[in-house]
Amino acid sequence: MDEDSGTEAQTAPEPRIRPASDRSLLVSFGDEIGVENHVRVKRLTEALAGVRGVLNLHPAFASLLIDFDPRFRTHEEIEALVRRRLAGVDLEAGNPVESARTIEIPVQYGGESGPDLEDVARHAGMAAERVVKIFSAADYLVYFVGFATCFPYLEGLAPELAMPRLATPRKHVPAGSVAIGGAQAGIYPLASPGGWRLIGRTALPLFDPAGEPPPLLRMGDRVRFPPA
Repeated sequence: MDEDSGTEAQTAPEPRIRPASDRSLLVSFGDEIGVENHVRVKRLTEALAGVRGVLNLHPAFASLLIDFDPRFRTHEEIEALVRRRLAGVDLEAGNPVESARTIEIPVQYGGESGPDLEDVARHAGMAAERVVKIFSAADYLVYFVGFATCFPYLEGLAPELAMPRLATPRKHVPAGSVAIGGAQAGIYPLASPGGWRLIGRTALPLFDPAGEPPPLLRMGDRVRFPPA
């Protein structure tokens, strides 16, 4: 009990650690999508970066998938490593989101650049201009980058703009397309198939092979989408 307030202190539940394959381990912080779990995933990802025998780290909304080389590490060794790193990282202290980088990505909304803008407007019961105003006024958080090279999953979409993905995905989505998928926003960094609703497009490259690092956006960044 807290002697000052008389209330029970709130602590985050212990992360769940379990094998995901013969060469991967999944660390889960629960089922809730929120900033708190995002921060925990981000801090653990940073704590494991560059570890010998760890091949890839795949952060998600509330979990981290760890691919390792079975020639150097066993499941038990990776789990022990994760627990040591968790013990050495304060997952609750401060909020790095507050001091994150903010990246502005100019967008050409509607028309050929955003063929689904009118559908999103009809679904939301408002004019397309209103959709653009609401979407471009929001501040988005990069939860993680995944699925395709540098595709950012963004939190911060206004609830009234949420819309189901296309029943049949497009075979070709142009690079730079800014899109809505359910309650998330995202950007297609490269031309690819996709089923998200396209509302605009940016000419700003999200992936530069010669860059350090190559992705423009990183987990924990803030993003804004002013009209181009």
